[in-house]
Amino acid sequence: MKIQFRDIEGFVKSPPTNMRVILIYGPDSGLMKERAKTIGRSIVEDLNDPFNVATLSPATLAEDPARLSDEASAMSMMGGKRLIRVEEASDKLTTLLKDYLENPNDNALIVLEAGELSPRSSLRKFCETADEAAAIPCYVEDERDLTRLIRETCSQAGKQIDQDAVTWLASAIVGDRARARSELEKLLLYKGANDTAQITLQDAQASCGSAGAQSLDDLIYAVADGNTQKALHVYNQLLEEGVVFITIIRTLQNHFRRLHATRCRMDGGEPPAIAMKSLAPPVFFKQQAAFGAQANRWRKTSLERVMARLMDLEAQCKTTGMPVDTLCAQAVLGISAMRG
Repeated sequence: MKIQFRDIEGFVKSPPTNMRVILIYGPDSGLMKERAKTIGRSIVEDLNDPFNVATLSPATLAEDPARLSDEASAMSMMGGKRLIRVEEASDKLTTLLKDYLENPNDNALIVLEAGELSPRSSLRKFCETADEAAAIPCYVEDERDLTRLIRETCSQAGKQIDQDAVTWLASAIVGDRARARSELEKLLLYKGANDTAQITLQDAQASCGSAGAQSLDDLIYAVADGNTQKALHVYNQLLEEGVVFITIIRTLQNHFRRLHATRCRMDGGEPPAIAMKSLAPPVFFKQQAAFGAQANRWRKTSLERVMARLMDLEAQCKTTGMPVDTLCAQAVLGISAMRG
């Protein structure tokens, strides 16, 4: 079963009872791990339960392929359903899973955790088409997705947060769900359980300042401003901080997509300020002047060339043998050198 984006959250919280195998894959490892845990807890109360939970590695299955079926088919000593977690899953498991699903255990669920899998992946194809299996993608979330996460997290903690704080946070913590969760936990701890005042922009910047000091915003605005020297400097700093290439590429794609949408409205006769208001989430108020200047600077055709180049870059990074950091650096330099 191929899970559509709009159905993912509901599926993760309450997987259909006929599911026997669920593959969770994608470049956002934090989001992948979080969804795997949520699904796992829908089967067992304690993910560390030695009687009802088994965690298998590729090395274990390579030495003993029958172990997967044995663990999934075993009866629980303490009653209840069994959860089998397979880390770093790959196409080598496809045949094992096909054989298992010919006679699966109705009281067990196999959860496969994988990195990014191409559409040609046999494991992904199998889980997308089998009746009792499902595939859930975990791609790097954009600012719109993070806006929802921020509001839900604050609401669950009994806190209200103002729009400026949400907008700033969404741009500052984009990239990895685990990192985003960590920064939100830091913010709530900073605010304190007994503080009933609304979370403000100042609160967010005070608690998560390090997340935004050399944030991806510094990179995308330097690139779109044509500041080549600063763009390369910030890019190297992001790499040193461990930001993965897919996060950098997707953030650049998102920024230029927003510029393109604004430019199209401007070409249709709307003033820049009005055209920018159509964006969701809105442009952070401190960046509105810079964003408006970039929308004026870039032509529609140039923005389309940039978006096409970034799409090609993502494909090259996944399929060629060239160093990813070199490909990304070339793109950063090339785009920032464009006249717009």
